[in-house]
Amino acid sequence: MSLSRKESFTVQVYQLVDALLVWLAFWISGELRDVVRYLVGLPVFNENEISTMSWVLYIAVPFTPLILEKFGFYTRIQQKTARSSIRQLFQGILIVILMIGTLAIFAKLVDARRLILGMGVILAFTFLFIRDRSVHAWLKRKSLNDAGKERVIIAGSTEEIDELLKELDPDVVAEWNIVERFDLRTRTVEDLYHRLKEQSVGRVLFTAKHTEFEKVARAVEACELQGVEAWIAASFMRGQIARPVFDAVGEKPMLVLRSTPELSWDLMFKSLMDLVISGTLLIITFPLWIIVYIGIRISSPGAPVFFAQQRAGRYGHPFKMYKFRTMVPNAENLLPSIKEEHGNQMEGPVFKLAHDPRIFPLGSLLRKLSIDELPQLINVLKGDMSLVGPRPLPLYEVDAFCVLSHRRRLSVKPGITCEWQAGGRNKISSFDEWVKMDLRYIDNWSLGLDIRLLLKTIPAVLFGRGAK
Repeated sequence: MSLSRKESFTVQVYQLVDALLVWLAFWISGELRDVVRYLVGLPVFNENEISTMSWVLYIAVPFTPLILEKFGFYTRIQQKTARSSIRQLFQGILIVILMIGTLAIFAKLVDARRLILGMGVILAFTFLFIRDRSVHAWLKRKSLNDAGKERVIIAGSTEEIDELLKELDPDVVAEWNIVERFDLRTRTVEDLYHRLKEQSVGRVLFTAKHTEFEKVARAVEACELQGVEAWIAASFMRGQIARPVFDAVGEKPMLVLRSTPELSWDLMFKSLMDLVISGTLLIITFPLWIIVYIGIRISSPGAPVFFAQQRAGRYGHPFKMYKFRTMVPNAENLLPSIKEEHGNQMEGPVFKLAHDPRIFPLGSLLRKLSIDELPQLINVLKGDMSLVGPRPLPLYEVDAFCVLSHRRRLSVKPGITCEWQAGGRNKISSFDEWVKMDLRYIDNWSLGLDIRLLLKTIPAVLFGRGAK
């Protein structure tokens, strides 16, 4: 069965984890060998002979996941029963044992090494079974929670949509929250554009054999403008921004027009980097949190220390973003009068003011040093934000976008820092220029670019360059 890029990548991750579990099983066996010999009354050598059996690891570690793949161990995990997992594990590990046993005859293993082998095989079987069942349970729970699923629109005629869903693997469909079946023949492209915006959709699947080519092309363009992936099961076409690639949904071939970074090991390391760095910074800066908490309580009583606001996340999906409060308690109520009295230093829907009178003195210092942004590390750990990405905007500012292509900055996770922040925020007074920088970041994203922006942010924060 052919796999999509996402499914292939997921299988590779499972195989890497399983290879590490096999290595761990044999390492633990080597450590416990003398304990077991002592318990059964055999002589104890006080030596770990696993280091002399490296050839066994060279076989067991890489070949176990590869052989298990041949038996379908990594496919249809959500539908698979525990009995099927046991059967597949037994078949795969049996072949690995035969491979090791064939070489063991020539290596003339002693009793201690056979004990390590036996324990290692049992532990490897146990670890792999637990990992498989844990993933199965996690996928089952995820399938019951629409909030964690990818929000998808399927566009085409009613008959074509029903036919597509009937042909797809249930495991594939279970990962989607199909927010709408959009009849492209009877509804307008403008309607589709508004549905993408309202439903925070991440992908649109077109199955439009009987829809006119020009209308499908305009529908794809509506997806492009918002950075939403367009998966096409009908005619071949090329967008102006998105990169066309071939992929699969289940076994059905699709043409994908993607204008966001493609699933890769770099993206996985970006997510891992987010978790490690944000978690580490939370621990390191915790004493500072206590000082800031006390300082805000003293200098601006009467309101919570933390400011929480609904911001637009990926594809415009709202989430609650946290900051240390730096403004007076009724700051949001004062915004209309502040705009009227002082104007707006940023052209476009976003409000920026260098010397906002709503900011109390300690708040001004917290902003200058970007200390007010620290609670967003919690958003990164929750998965709502990344360390690097376009800054998340309040929902009312996103609703005020006048240019359709501005919504494409919502096609990736928002971040704590980005190109315009790391480079000096006071230099930018046009929202169009800000969006251009964000789109340039999206179109040229790499893990190295994230690291460079993080390194540029450090001196910007330390010297307070451009903070407002």
